[in-house]
Amino acid sequence: MFVLDSHCDTPSQILRLRDISIDNTYAHVDIPKLRRGGVDGVFFALYVPASMDNEPDRARAYAYRMLDGVRNSLENNPNAVFTTSVAQAMENKAKGLLSIFIGLENGSAIGESMDELRRFYEAGVRYVTLCHSGNNQICDSCAPESKRWNGLSPFGKEVVTQMNRLGMLIDVSHISDDAFYDVLRLSTKPVVATHSCCRALADHPRNLTDDMIRRIAEAGGVVQVNFYPVFLDSEFRAILNDSGIMERGESVESEFIADPADSRKRAAWNAVQDELNALERPSFRRIVDHIDHIVGLVGIDHVGLGSDFDGIEVTPEGMEDISKFSLVFDEMRRRGYTESDIEKVASGNFFRVMQACQ
Repeated sequence: MFVLDSHCDTPSQILRLRDISIDNTYAHVDIPKLRRGGVDGVFFALYVPASMDNEPDRARAYAYRMLDGVRNSLENNPNAVFTTSVAQAMENKAKGLLSIFIGLENGSAIGESMDELRRFYEAGVRYVTLCHSGNNQICDSCAPESKRWNGLSPFGKEVVTQMNRLGMLIDVSHISDDAFYDVLRLSTKPVVATHSCCRALADHPRNLTDDMIRRIAEAGGVVQVNFYPVFLDSEFRAILNDSGIMERGESVESEFIADPADSRKRAAWNAVQDELNALERPSFRRIVDHIDHIVGLVGIDHVGLGSDFDGIEVTPEGMEDISKFSLVFDEMRRRGYTESDIEKVASGNFFRVMQACQ
């Protein structure tokens, strides 16, 4: 069985001086943890903050800086390989190698240039999350109350068509509801939600409605369940908001990001993470509740796992990092899922879509 996590924000952590070859105390993902978790492959997402949405040159340079960081890290880790296809991933597993795929999280990095989109594909990027927490030149985000395009922009419609031509996966995580339906109307290929949960179980605009999940499945796509407790459980969202930790910690994190070599700033951010993880958090079993919900709606062929590790500040109880990944499959077995079902969730469904798009 090949085990895949379709979304980890590890490249930004590499820029913050993480050595992924060693077991880091304050890290969701590194190579030793991937090995312990039985994870065979992972999509490293080049996360471009929404603050760069109106500065495409800066956004693009930042994305390529992260990509260079990943490539440099892999040069020093011969057991992990830059990977661009399902066939290559299967060959890597047979050789005992980890597969590192690349996604681009926030299409602002392409500016308004199809040439830049193609260059990212040629550089190895295999999916693009169309936007993040802000409305960009491609589409509206689910986050702001005010919208710019009421769905996809005219350029965004061209992006969907060109991504279909290139064989790039379209990631509908983070986009607005109207943009979602625009994508589903236009795309001739299946789409993915690389790190999203069910709005029926946690009422958050980042999550997908039942109708959205059905539409993804009808188009042959897949929903990869996110591990962020806020998206898993509405009660935790209230607990986190009431704690005030995020508001206090925002400036601490910003100072650490600006100067990751400063040990005092790193320690201050680590202390915030400790405080967050001391909150009463939902169990990792809540991840399987979302799997159950999707399976109940559309069957076992349209669900997988996209943790959002290294992009989330707090994790579910018992799922503190990617070394615990296999616990999801243990819980699925406990609930009566077959090994064939688990193989589909582990990677089979996502890889089917990936091959259909290439």
